Amino acid sequence: MNSRSPGHITNRALYSAFSTSLLEAATKYTLFVTRRCNLACEYCYVGKTDEAMPFDVATRIVDLAFRNTPGSEDIDIGFFGGEPLLEFRSLEAITRYVESHPSYDARRVKLSVVTNGTLLTRAVARFLREHHVGITVSCDGPPAVHDLFRRFPDGHGSSAAVERGIRAALAELERVPVNAVYGPATLASLPEVVDHLSSLGVRQMYLNPDFSARWTERDVERVPAVYRALADRYMRFYREGRPHFISLIDGKITVMLRGGYQPLERCRMGTGEFAFDPSGRVFPCERLVSGRHEEHAIGVMGELVQLGPLRNHHAPGPSLNAECEACGVRAYCVNWCGCSNYFMTGHYNRVGPFLCASERTLLAIAADVVEKLESELGPTFTEHLGGKGVARSVQEGGRSCSHRS
Repeated sequence: MNSRSPGHITNRALYSAFSTSLLEAATKYTLFVTRRCNLACEYCYVGKTDEAMPFDVATRIVDLAFRNTPGSEDIDIGFFGGEPLLEFRSLEAITRYVESHPSYDARRVKLSVVTNGTLLTRAVARFLREHHVGITVSCDGPPAVHDLFRRFPDGHGSSAAVERGIRAALAELERVPVNAVYGPATLASLPEVVDHLSSLGVRQMYLNPDFSARWTERDVERVPAVYRALADRYMRFYREGRPHFISLIDGKITVMLRGGYQPLERCRMGTGEFAFDPSGRVFPCERLVSGRHEEHAIGVMGELVQLGPLRNHHAPGPSLNAECEACGVRAYCVNWCGCSNYFMTGHYNRVGPFLCASERTLLAIAADVVEKLESELGPTFTEHLGGKGVARSVQEGGRSCSHRS
């Protein structure tokens, strides 16, 4: 990475526009409504069983969420799995229970679901819209990429079903964010992933590496060229007047404008973030609810104080790698993500070499993107940094795709 501080891009005009977008505190509760799934994705970390969350367990978790969350924070309740839409009737019932709770406040409670998209229909999307349940669909890109790892149990790819679900959702919803996972085998395809998702009408793209994969030095060497190609797409969309949110780029622009990750943006696993398996056991993060990682359980539903396992998975010594402690961009790096660190190194507080290389590269590229677009587009790009540009783009993306459904 170059020697400039990421904060050098924060001129007064940009910061003034961006500072209107405030962080909101929220305690997160993720309910695994089922461990069952209709796909057999190779990189999935969730231990698959036929277990589903009983309604009485779900309601007790909801009650706990209202009771446990500080009054100054929002309540973020997420439906996860497995594939949560396999238990759509349960999701409906839990949603209605939340809405009927004596402490319910629509301004404070946020509901969401993460789905593989194969069971998405307009009727499902309509319920989500009517009850203000946010959605994220998992789609790794065009069929040649997506179907490498996201297949049905019989081995055939799921891309056609997922794309059908995305189109159905976009016919009913203003926006449908998509999460795309990439690993060493699909890293080079990231630019094509973005192009494909854009062609479907998706305007919010969360690109996330598979941290449990075996990233080699050769893979790390390929990262800069791939991320630069992503940045080229990002800037092209802007120049064409149709900005997209691409997490790898926008995430770093955001953190640079804020002067580093703020406390509310950092991982609060086991203190401000909890996940519940179908039986009600509590985990510090949804990515740690797995048949292979049961040692991460921190208690049972209603007992959120048994935090011993969190300490058990900390490496002894400093809170971070020695090289992180001395790094000039430490405040701008996601070195604090406990589950990502665990999957790479076996410890919540030890960063792997791929994450380090990826973060440094993204910071340098994001800084260049801001400089170029600010110079070329001026107020148009400044407006984006205040949140207006992408909001308008995702609305237009949803409308344009709905006409094709």
